[in-house]
Formats: sequence, C-alpha cells, structure tokens
Amino acid sequence: MKKILGVIGGMGPEATAYFYEEVIAHTKALKDQDHIDMVILSHASMPDRTMAINTGEYDALLSSMKGEIEKLEKCGAGNIAIPCNTSHFFIDRIQAMTEIPVINMIDETAKAIAEGEIKVRKVGILATDGAVKTGLYQKACTKYGLESEIPDPEYQQKVMSLIYDDIKAGKLGDEDKFHAAVSNLQSKGCNVIILACTELSVYKKHHKVPVHCVDALDILVKESILRSGAEYEEL
Repeated sequence: MKKILGVIGGMGPEATAYFYEEVIAHTKALKDQDHIDMVILSHASMPDRTMAINTGEYDALLSSMKGEIEKLEKCGAGNIAIPCNTSHFFIDRIQAMTEIPVINMIDETAKAIAEGEIKVRKVGILATDGAVKTGLYQKACTKYGLESEIPDPEYQQKVMSLIYDDIKAGKLGDEDKFHAAVSNLQSKGCNVIILACTELSVYKKHHKVPVHCVDALDILVKESILRSGAEYEEL
C-alpha cells in the first residue's frame, strides 16, 4: 500500500521544486496512478538554518517546523522528507515532534556511499557553514567508517557564495567557485564528494559535475519513492 509523502520545503523554493521534479522523473510510472501522493509545504519564510545554528536561537525555527509537522499529520502523511541538508541538525528535535518517520538524508547519504561500489579513500563535503560547523556529514561518515574532509576556509567561502549569492539569488551558479572547491577537496585526497546542500543540487541541474559527486538530494528522492511504496528507476 502506498503512503503519502509529506514534504517540508521552501528551503529554498527552487530546491523544493527540483526535488518534486526528480521524484516524478525517477518514479517508474505508466500512468498518473503509479506516482506517489505528496503534500508539499513550501515554507519559504522559515528562519535561515545556518543563522539559527550560528546564533543558537532555535525557537522560531523549531516552532515553524512544528507547525508544518502538524499540517502534515492532518493530511495523513506516512513519511516526511525535508529537502534541506542544514535543517537536519535539528532532526532529532523534529522527529520528537511526531510519530511520522522523518527521512534522515544525511544518514542515508553516508550509508549509500559506504555501501556503494566505489572504493572510497576520503569523502569531501560541500555544505553550508552551518552544516560544516556542526559536523553533520562528518559524524555520519564516521558512523559508516568513512574518513571525511571539508574545504579550507577560503574555499568554504566560495561554497557559501555559490549557495547564497548565486543559487538562492536566482542565478545559475558560478562554475569557477564550484570547481575551485572541488579541486581543493581533491587535493586533500577526496575521491568522492557530497553535494551536501540542496542549492548545490540545483547547481547540478544546470551544470555538469564530476562523476564522483554524490548528490544528497538524489538519495532523498530514492528513499522518498521507495518508502512511499512506489518503484524507483535510474535514468
């Protein structure tokens, strides 16, 4: 039996739209009824996640999350997806608000890399300052026996500029910023790199990225489809 997928989105809106497109594209379907039912809440006014982490002021963000959770409960959601990596710093608090399973894209991504066919030397992490500061992916990698690296400070600034100055501002994204950060991680011995921010997923939509880049949003898409009771297909 299929389950309704609830989505807490809007962080940012374009990333949420891309997530929806990818769920549709990767669902094996010959007719409308083969797709999964989804309730998508695009809460664009959600407080900035990195800012909340940096200031330690969580109340407004968690209150907003609780409101979205309550809406999804009323809609009968069977699983919840949050296409925003940084927000997963709060995943335990969010999960404590509801009995509906919240898909942990951080854990699932690290697990997928550890169980994948590539022999991993080191995992590079491209993420927001908030995600990097809290060690979200570093901890997940360690859990699955993977060594990880983050960009040097000057390259982390390029990542943040790409995310905030480019993608969130409606631009396609500066390829020089992206490839500089990737090269920095490769110089540290990383042969797998996680696109650990959904704005970087949007960047990937418009630009070719190296084959060794693993998009966390792709992992969330797959888990969302399978847990909702539909068939996933590679493209």
